[in-house]
Amino acid sequence: MEEVDCIVVGAGVVGLAVARALAQQGREVLILEAEAAIGTGTSSRNSEVIHAGIYYPRGSLKARLCVAGRDALYAFCESHGVAYKRCGKLIVATDEAQLAGLDELQAHALANGVDDLQRLDGAAVNALEPQLSAVAGLLSPSTGIVDSHGLMLALQGDAEAAGALLALHAPVHEVQVTDAGLRVEVGGAEPMTLRAASVINCAGHGAPVIAAQMHGLANVRVPPRHFAKGSYFSLATPTPFRHLVYPLPEPGGLGVHLTLDLGGQARFGPDVQWVDSLDYRIDAQRAERFYAAIRRYWPGLPNGALQPAYTGIRPKISGPGEPAADFRIDGPAEHGIVGLVNLFGIESPGLTAALAIADEVCRRLAEDAPAG
Repeated sequence: MEEVDCIVVGAGVVGLAVARALAQQGREVLILEAEAAIGTGTSSRNSEVIHAGIYYPRGSLKARLCVAGRDALYAFCESHGVAYKRCGKLIVATDEAQLAGLDELQAHALANGVDDLQRLDGAAVNALEPQLSAVAGLLSPSTGIVDSHGLMLALQGDAEAAGALLALHAPVHEVQVTDAGLRVEVGGAEPMTLRAASVINCAGHGAPVIAAQMHGLANVRVPPRHFAKGSYFSLATPTPFRHLVYPLPEPGGLGVHLTLDLGGQARFGPDVQWVDSLDYRIDAQRAERFYAAIRRYWPGLPNGALQPAYTGIRPKISGPGEPAADFRIDGPAEHGIVGLVNLFGIESPGLTAALAIADEVCRRLAEDAPAG
């Protein structure tokens, strides 16, 4: 049986960030990825937004790691030549009844450490984006966009430069807790059995499945998994916007918002559709419900201007009608197994927070398991 110091399961943006952090600490790291390439799931099916940290519950991991991760991500992109743009975001109130909500959101953001939001009246909003219909807004200058694939390649490059190895087509079938370490059964064309001192489960949608196959981990430590599918539609005509544009949050999500890619193309989404499986097909007819939502803040959206772009599916651990769950980063202090960290529900702002999540994983690995 071959032995390795650390196994990171999953080569999405979080798995690569974790592998990089561990390898740069001098640890021997093997990344196991079930698919044929890095970042084929959640990491490549999102809006590529660098979030400021505005919306998340106070004191939550999402709030803390988003703010820390945002700053680290901008610095990383700058130092590694990863394409990004600090384009800023406008959150708009479209009628007077929403003004109180705008005030509450600004106060909430400040409590999260987001201290650069700027309150704008309707004239100031229109000076920035003349096409918008808004009575007021908040400008978030810390919000941006990033080339997510370029980011993952840079993380992989750093990890490999520090000695980490990546194995593709290497699904993890089983993990067993033994007195000699963690025994990992790996499938694929050349199945193998490995023994590791540490296993970090960053498998995204598959994380609860892998955790459920861990002999020695109590079932109560494995959350249910839910699939929240969002469709994105792009603008077929040139965009008149320079900022991201978000309505005030609504129950269940942030509403249909406008984001931009680094090429300047506008896209709208996501809506929320609870599904039973990882089905990434897009239904072009869902665009019809987008028009009314978008026209609340952009009344000039032309008929027929939306075209299907892509879908993403968030790895939720809370279901329909339930409060949104926080990130779960379960280390030895939570489950009592030395060397094991499970990451559950790493949805948005996972991309923004990836570097901070990696630091948190390293911290939790260093914790001692509880006595008894």
